[in-house]
Amino acid sequence: MNLPNATIRRLLTFSLLALPLAGCRPHDFPQYAPNDREYAYVTNGGSGTVSVFDVINVRLDREIAVGQNPISVAVSPTRNEVYVLNSGAANGQGSVSVINAENNSIASTIAVHRQPVAIEIDPKGDLAYVANSGANTISVIDLKTRREIAAIGAGEEPVALSISPDGKTLAAANRKANSVSLIDPATRKVRAVFEGCPGAADAVILPDSSKVFVACSGGHQIMSIALAHGEAHPAQSQAIPAQPDRLEAILDVGQAPLQLALKPDGGELFAMNSLSNSSSEVVTGTNDVLGATILGDTPIRGLVSINNSLLYVANFRSQYVAVYSIDEGKRLNSIHVGDGPSAMAFSTSGHLLFVVDSHSNDVAVVRASTRSLFQLLPAGRDPNAIAVKTFKLP
Repeated sequence: MNLPNATIRRLLTFSLLALPLAGCRPHDFPQYAPNDREYAYVTNGGSGTVSVFDVINVRLDREIAVGQNPISVAVSPTRNEVYVLNSGAANGQGSVSVINAENNSIASTIAVHRQPVAIEIDPKGDLAYVANSGANTISVIDLKTRREIAAIGAGEEPVALSISPDGKTLAAANRKANSVSLIDPATRKVRAVFEGCPGAADAVILPDSSKVFVACSGGHQIMSIALAHGEAHPAQSQAIPAQPDRLEAILDVGQAPLQLALKPDGGELFAMNSLSNSSSEVVTGTNDVLGATILGDTPIRGLVSINNSLLYVANFRSQYVAVYSIDEGKRLNSIHVGDGPSAMAFSTSGHLLFVVDSHSNDVAVVRASTRSLFQLLPAGRDPNAIAVKTFKLP
């Protein structure tokens, strides 16, 4: 970034910080009780830290030192904890830093394997799954005892994980193996492998746990797989699959789909076609591809609004997030944020969108009601991932 752009950004930040919150329409912001807490956690790969943002007061709360090269972050659905995945040095061992969200301090550090890149928490909040891309394994971590209890063999270079809401399927996208592994969390065994997905990069499972979709970033396809569903056998305590996992379709989308954005209701998903500068819309029930829309320069991350109406797209080689109306089927506008938007998350109520800007080392706060920049907040070096945790203090 050149100096004039940096200077302009700082001036813009200071001017926005000077605007009082009272100047905003009161109904745009939720009412919070005194014991309400909500924080956004941003991993800073270049500085080995996590920036903690106070969502209620829209400000930087603190920066926490974690492990080397933090690359991903997840929150517990049942405890006031946040889990930061540290990829470590090249070909080195990684770790998971456990943050106590009530006081935003490090509670524990758990060792995993080489080059971990993705973390997923089970629906009950008891276990964490870590994709170790350098070891071709999935670490299973007991979050109560804070230790690894198993390592599951996956395909070569697992880079993304998704666990079904019913907790019966863990999908691992194996980039170098061009495949997806379907794992039974109960037995911790791989029950099916589907090949033919070049550069498998992302996986999402529908809210009803019926299907998984996998982005094949080395080509221009999405793989649609119907997941096995079981029923109890009268003579056995263990469920047996009545319908096995099966490949439904290979869907043609744009070039190099890196990430899949699923509507909260599960009815449609959107592929971020990074080399086509577009997003493809897919009807999940029928596997129909409705078409593609040009949305900006190198779209790498999409996020659908809580009410299922808008798709926000982070265009990495730009300073813009595009907004697409799902109901109208058209692009509405672009929001000027920082340089290199790469990750996004909504506040719990959906009134704010936080955009991580990897190149300008900041986080843009967007007002959802006006689809406009509200504030720029400083982050650490090379921020890359974000997660939001909300809870009440006792």
